[in-house]
Amino acid sequence: MPDPHAALPFSAAVHPEARAAARLTWDSREAGPDVAFVALPGETMHGNRFVEAALAAGAPFVLTDLDAARAVRVDDAWAALRTWAQAERARNGRVIGITGSAGKTTAKAYAAAALDAHFMPVFNTQPAIACFLIEFGASARPLVVEMGIDRLGEMAELVELVRPDVGVITAIGPAHLEGLGSIENIVREKGKILGRARGLVGAQAAPFYPETQYPGVEGYGFGDVTHAGQSLEVTPQGAHFTFEGVEVHLPLAARVQAEAAVLGLLLAREAGLDLTQAAARLSAVSVPGGRYRVHTGRFTVIDDAYNASPVAVSAALDALHGLPGRRISVLGRMLELGETERRLHAQVGQEARAKADLTYGVGAFAAELGERAFATVPELTAALLEEVRDGDVVLVKASRGISWTPEQRAQAGVGLDVVVDALLQLRDGTRDDGAGN
Repeated sequence: MPDPHAALPFSAAVHPEARAAARLTWDSREAGPDVAFVALPGETMHGNRFVEAALAAGAPFVLTDLDAARAVRVDDAWAALRTWAQAERARNGRVIGITGSAGKTTAKAYAAAALDAHFMPVFNTQPAIACFLIEFGASARPLVVEMGIDRLGEMAELVELVRPDVGVITAIGPAHLEGLGSIENIVREKGKILGRARGLVGAQAAPFYPETQYPGVEGYGFGDVTHAGQSLEVTPQGAHFTFEGVEVHLPLAARVQAEAAVLGLLLAREAGLDLTQAAARLSAVSVPGGRYRVHTGRFTVIDDAYNASPVAVSAALDALHGLPGRRISVLGRMLELGETERRLHAQVGQEARAKADLTYGVGAFAAELGERAFATVPELTAALLEEVRDGDVVLVKASRGISWTPEQRAQAGVGLDVVVDALLQLRDGTRDDGAGN
């Protein structure tokens, strides 16, 4: 519990009415009687503008450079937050850091379940990580931290903040190229998580980190890797495999989830935990919406619409291809691919045509992504709802455009969660716009 009256690892003037909080936030909208607010500089405005709003919401304290009620007043709020996070992290005996071009959130969920660990929420920015470390650093349970980057130098900053005992790279592929520039830069930047920690890389990423350049780094997953699951079977009901003689059942999962489960079991074994109990926890994992969530019914919808990169779309198409029924891919634009974006969309579209029976594309690269191309999301949705029938399996995947308005998403072909919602309403007979059932 973050307590401003405890011994702080930085110099601060603490207001006498400041009190302990259950957690911290950098988003003033989340501030409340148990949630303290950290006023950080942003891209367009400073968090100091929201200090009074956080106090009015009942925030136990605010970390700021302003002289305000219940303030923990410092010269630099971000530097203080980072120092506080590093001090709390040092109190924990086992921290797992996970990065990769795809599959980070899935790997985080399965690793945390196997270890019975605390784990990062959806956001993986540096302020979010710092708040998480302050909240849970002193816990006796392990911590699992998702470490995403989109610019050069950021991984080194994250490693300095998190100081993971185990560094994991799930996959390597073209993602955030506008900030990272090239695959070579991605490999080098993400590889910095391996330098100060025990290094583990997923089967897809393993060829990028050879033993000659990264001594001691070991692979996990299936196939020719150091720590391999055995006898993997993927069916519409889920994935099944064994690891060191322990059977693992993952409902409504595919190969990517199974590989994440292997990582979890490996970490659990090294932590001295019972593998049978760890496998039972893995079978109950529920990933956040939009990350390969399978909705079964008279037709099946695979909601993988949270975000997209070429390597992530390829993995999703592999999973779709292995399922029975008429397979339909619905793909939208992948963001931050730089000058190579048209070529990469075309490559993904070619793979979709090989692995799906019907292919839909929407947005700027609709024709590259699918044989049935649409300019906007509403146009795509209307056509798709007319086409889908019982027994179909529909994969929906695209980038989100986090800061975009719904209208911008519809025009650009990102944020396809609305397509998932429409499909589920049609499947369940709850649509009221005449789309048919």
